[in-house]
Amino acid sequence: METNKTQVTEFVLTGLTDIPELQVPLFLVFLIIYLITMVGNLGLIYLIWKDPHLHTPMYFFLGSLAFADAWSSSSVTPKVLVNLLSKTHMISIVECFTQFYVFAFSATTECFLLVVMGYDRYVAICNPLLYPVMMSNKVCIWLISVSYAIGFLHPIVHVGLLFRLTFCRSNIIHHFYCEILPLFTISCTDPSINASVLFIFSASIQAFTFMTILISYTRVLFAILRKKSEKGRSKAFSTCSAHLLSVSLFYGTLFFMYVRPGSGPDQYQDKMYSLFYTIIIPLLNPFIYSLRNKEVLGALRKLTNK
Repeated sequence: METNKTQVTEFVLTGLTDIPELQVPLFLVFLIIYLITMVGNLGLIYLIWKDPHLHTPMYFFLGSLAFADAWSSSSVTPKVLVNLLSKTHMISIVECFTQFYVFAFSATTECFLLVVMGYDRYVAICNPLLYPVMMSNKVCIWLISVSYAIGFLHPIVHVGLLFRLTFCRSNIIHHFYCEILPLFTISCTDPSINASVLFIFSASIQAFTFMTILISYTRVLFAILRKKSEKGRSKAFSTCSAHLLSVSLFYGTLFFMYVRPGSGPDQYQDKMYSLFYTIIIPLLNPFIYSLRNKEVLGALRKLTNK
């Protein structure tokens, strides 16, 4: 018979490192990364909104992706910064579940936005004459709304199941934010149902979206190779290669984190994977999509000249 078990109401995040000498340098690095991330993503949204030449479906979707990236970074990085200067590293159970929800919302939304962007490039290159009809404003709004609706609903399942768990032994989360997998390891309740649901949903969403993206870009690649115009091929390759680089970075780390086979989680590897898709990818995406994009660079030049 189990008695006198106190329910945990607060967790302790172990963070990125326990070496005191690294706390301040890491704080400065992540502060700079966060500021660049927010300026890059919110600046891209402003640029798309401000320049009429960028009022096309592709940039509409890109702005939505930048918004999701800003949410993703903001769900994790501010707490990392606070903990790097704090001695307690405490986080309440409500704040913990909320942090995971916001991250899962933005990550799920990003998966489906990347599908939408792949479909947009497929229609633009493979069916250019039908593009104005197939990618009308109404269709674009519907596609983005569905992406955000799925992103909103998906983490509710996992957060709802988290409330069936009890935490009474340890309150130490060996991570720098409230990742769901470390929560399972400190639960007093058997988390096998949670883990199974997480695997099924994550594997299904990632497999479906990744395969859809892969099919879209495979058909785009064949269409590009059939183009007679060297200029047309170069422009199409430039746009699609940026999209594929972003997709590869994002899905590569997500697959290893949530869908990989193995005997058990490696704390160091998990932190590295999480660091990549929560902080590094939101930093890189605005630059991946912008640096080789002449229209975005042209809009930026016009704005700075004004």
